[in-house]
Amino acid sequence: MTKLKGLLLTEGMHGMISQVEGLAKALDLDFIHEKIELNNFWKLFPPKLIPISSSIYKKIESSDFDVIISCGRKSIIPSIHLKKNSNKKVINIHIQNPKVSFKNFDFIVAPEHDGITGENVINTKGAIHYLSEQEIHANKDYLSSFIKKDERKIITLIIGGPTKYYDYSTENVEKIFNNLKNLVEKNNSQLVVIPSMRTPESIINYAKEFFGENHTIIESVDKKAYLSALAISEYIVVTCDSSSMISEAALTGKPIYIANIKPKKNDKRFQKFRNLFKELNITRNLGEHLEIWNYPKLDETNRVANIIKQKIKS
Repeated sequence: MTKLKGLLLTEGMHGMISQVEGLAKALDLDFIHEKIELNNFWKLFPPKLIPISSSIYKKIESSDFDVIISCGRKSIIPSIHLKKNSNKKVINIHIQNPKVSFKNFDFIVAPEHDGITGENVINTKGAIHYLSEQEIHANKDYLSSFIKKDERKIITLIIGGPTKYYDYSTENVEKIFNNLKNLVEKNNSQLVVIPSMRTPESIINYAKEFFGENHTIIESVDKKAYLSALAISEYIVVTCDSSSMISEAALTGKPIYIANIKPKKNDKRFQKFRNLFKELNITRNLGEHLEIWNYPKLDETNRVANIIKQKIKS
């Protein structure tokens, strides 16, 4: 049977790419990805004030698609316009709150902490993403040539980067590193540090200097290293700025500790997300006693895909 063709629209950020590609794979689409750019001053306007017209965004070459999956503010109007002007029936799915009429989309996939509901809204616990258990397991041995060959258990730190909510100042980073240093020394563990696309080079260099040669610092963005670390870790620590990476780590079913940073501005939405994961017994805060606990592996991507498949069939 021929696969449906998917068109993925994002602003090109890792978290967005992970979500649209994850859902496209779970829906078994033959997809291509287009990075959206808005024209001129339309970049400054909220979607509800932007006309539904091809003049507001730079041309998208793709013309043959059955499903559009969009994520991010800039992709909202292109998704609506492309669906309305297609010469065939197109299903469009938006991830996150579009902040325009929900009727413009067949499906909206939004985390519970966004606080939106509707007939076509599918709520998720955390962010959907592009990782799978099979992929994590397949890359388990990738880090074997990087890490120190000894009997120490592995704690992985997954680092995000500065946002408008969280400041990666030396003081904030040093606090996280000191906390981790105490943990690894007290528990005779080995630390593996995994950076993300937002991690400043200065933070990676600081980690190398701070933790020394007895631990493993991955110096560049490396998906295979990320997957391998998730597979071999006893404990996973993720900085609080990334709901996506916390959600990805929850696919493992392993203990996750959140490295908190004092927010620069009101981070109520992110707090709601972290409180939910704490209530689900998925996460605890870095600084709490290190221990093993269990929770059902969180695979929201396939759950959402199955709901969409069933609704499309009916």
